[in-house]
Amino acid sequence: MKISYSWLKQFIQTDKTPQEISLILTDIGLEVESLEKVQPIVGGLEGLVIGHVVECAQHPNADRLRVTKVNVGDDELLQIVCGAPNVAAGQKVVVATVGTTVYPNEGEPFKINKSKIRGEASEGMICAEDEIGLGASHAGIMVLPEDTQIGMAAKTYFKMDDDFMFEIGLTPNRADAASHLGVARDLAAYLRTSYQMPDVTAFAVANENLPIAVKVEDTEACPRYSSVSISGVTVKSSPDWLKDKLKVIGIRPINNIVDATNYVLHELGQPLHAFDADQIKGKQVIVKKCDEGTPFVTLDGIERKLSADDLMICDAEGPMCIAGVFGGKNSGVSEQTTNIFLESAYFNAVSVRKTSKRHALKTDASFRFERGTDPEMTIVALKRAALLIKEVAGGEVSSSVSDIYPVPTKPFDVEVSYSNIVKLIGQDIPSEEIKSIILALGIEVASENEGVLNLKVPAYKVDVTRECDVTEEVLRIYGYNNIQIPTKVNASLAYTAKPNKENVQNLVADMLTANGFLEIWCNSLTRLAYSKNPAEAVHILNPLSSDLNVMRQQLLQPALESVAYNQNRKNADLKLYEFGKTYHLIGDQYVERPRLLVLLSGAKQSEQWNHAKASNSFYNLKATVDAIIGRLGLANFQTDEIKDENFAYGLKYFRGAQTLVSFGAVTSTDKKQVGIDKDVFYADFDWAVLLDAIRKNKIVNKDVPKYPAVRRDLSLLIDEQLTFDVLKGIAFKTEKKLLKDVQVFDVYQGDKLPEGKKSYALSFTLQDEEQTLTDKQIDAIMQKIITNLAQQAKAEIR
Repeated sequence: MKISYSWLKQFIQTDKTPQEISLILTDIGLEVESLEKVQPIVGGLEGLVIGHVVECAQHPNADRLRVTKVNVGDDELLQIVCGAPNVAAGQKVVVATVGTTVYPNEGEPFKINKSKIRGEASEGMICAEDEIGLGASHAGIMVLPEDTQIGMAAKTYFKMDDDFMFEIGLTPNRADAASHLGVARDLAAYLRTSYQMPDVTAFAVANENLPIAVKVEDTEACPRYSSVSISGVTVKSSPDWLKDKLKVIGIRPINNIVDATNYVLHELGQPLHAFDADQIKGKQVIVKKCDEGTPFVTLDGIERKLSADDLMICDAEGPMCIAGVFGGKNSGVSEQTTNIFLESAYFNAVSVRKTSKRHALKTDASFRFERGTDPEMTIVALKRAALLIKEVAGGEVSSSVSDIYPVPTKPFDVEVSYSNIVKLIGQDIPSEEIKSIILALGIEVASENEGVLNLKVPAYKVDVTRECDVTEEVLRIYGYNNIQIPTKVNASLAYTAKPNKENVQNLVADMLTANGFLEIWCNSLTRLAYSKNPAEAVHILNPLSSDLNVMRQQLLQPALESVAYNQNRKNADLKLYEFGKTYHLIGDQYVERPRLLVLLSGAKQSEQWNHAKASNSFYNLKATVDAIIGRLGLANFQTDEIKDENFAYGLKYFRGAQTLVSFGAVTSTDKKQVGIDKDVFYADFDWAVLLDAIRKNKIVNKDVPKYPAVRRDLSLLIDEQLTFDVLKGIAFKTEKKLLKDVQVFDVYQGDKLPEGKKSYALSFTLQDEEQTLTDKQIDAIMQKIITNLAQQAKAEIR
């Protein structure tokens, strides 16, 4: 949500700077995610001043140039060479002084420097309106009225004051703050000052020439419906002040009628809708639900099939608008509109929310309605909008205000006690301070008896219905930062199962972070298209969007979206990990599975003068996987190649039927889904299996061997399909006691070898912990290994 600083100051008088207000709003629960300076035009006329042309003479070396002397309020006159045909002595003009950057309508910005033009010094520029973004004319320089003050900043003269825009991350429970008024209310409560509502006392009915009957058939979905008619309007572009207000908060101006309703929406938080009154059939508006499957063309030109649960604004012949969500194509305001019917209603939040999601329509109006608006604001907003429309579009109010409100909404009755508030907050706060905050928040104290308050909470505070909610309101205004942190913590000893899963997770996280990996937290909600097994997908009943409609079945796809996001911003070298859960529907049971994802992409290390840039490979990932397994003290597991659609190729480590980890290259299909064209490698650890393996793992302590180890090497010619793991297994089955390690240190495949063959160079480490091995013992063991490799793997010694 975007809030304008200057607009906010129309509600509350304060000398706080935008930066100070930003901190205050964040402290009281309206987190300011960014604060941006906004200028009405590019450059904001910075550095431009009003000058007086004292002298104007012909340039001695150019027929079309003039040499002027300009007073800009300094002690000395500026000499400026000007090529405008209309420059003359005695004029008040706009001057760009030396050092000023000028932003023209066309072309790149440029900086004004001291220069010589045809031999004459020039210390600035006398500006035309298109040269500084104020207009399109380039016929000559701007000439201002004679009484214009010399030396005045141009931005002051043209009233181009800078504004600031607060980007607020509004949480779903703060519907009451979804407007400038709502933010001002909170700010006033914190500052213990008052705020000012827009004045609507000038509203008056001019005549009854445009009566439109209103009937509400579904008062549950529409508890209140207010409206008025305005005739004789002229639809055109809005005045600059209105367009500027909307632009600051990112709203595109459309026309003066729509802009006026948008203005009131963002000012007061009350959505409105303007209908072309001449398009309302039968001069009758009916608020009801239509038959299932009724076709309806919305403003975007798309025909939608209505649900029987969709509340609609209809005329005598059919629907005109989806209530609280989106208008219809045939009843909206156009350039030909002269009469309008203005709606200001209070719709049921659940009804609007379901309709909005059903049709995948998200608008500023539905955003507010589905969170809850103020039922007492409809008339004020209606009058405010009517006055604004008269100001910017002309016309006159041509009907009495219609207000259908059969069952007025009552304030929430909440009982709270000072003692419970203090207990929940955890700090002694004077009762007077608590009561002062409650009153400042606009909550009425109906009665007070022995420390218990009976409160009347305004209906616009839709999330404040219990004592704990009032406590939260008190706490955020009192200030979370004012809660003292105790110096003493009381705790009791508790038994925890071994291994402690948090400690193990921190152990691995610390190791990965120390090796340059970054931890990521991805959304558990994702799109159904990512599901490898749609039958096991856990669907969201009310998804926020089609991209967030199921729970993730893998950690990979959300992580790949992070990779794509970074690579698209030239941050391609990534080392990431995430601890998270996957979610599955097995039969009729919902299952959560803890996982660890480790991911590599891009360069292994940045390019330096003393080494070439090298890309991450499968083997870099394998080294990381081995480091994690080793750090957890796990051994005695089997290895096999992966035959799995989740990997282009890879390996898995397993014990029996349980897979500890699968790792390898991401498939081209998965990369294409998110728009990645670089290699990505990832490991998927089954964290529950790992913890169980650690629990069963026995730690054995051994003395450092007294006798040296011996290494022997063999070069073998083998079939190209044969894996190192097979050779290693044969070797360890042959010699179980003295053989300690087998490694491959060279691999060769090429045209010098027979077809279908490859060469492996293996090292064998032998060691006896009780005596020194003799050459005779070593030769005997190696001969057995050679024989078994030849018989079982058809290996040939090279």
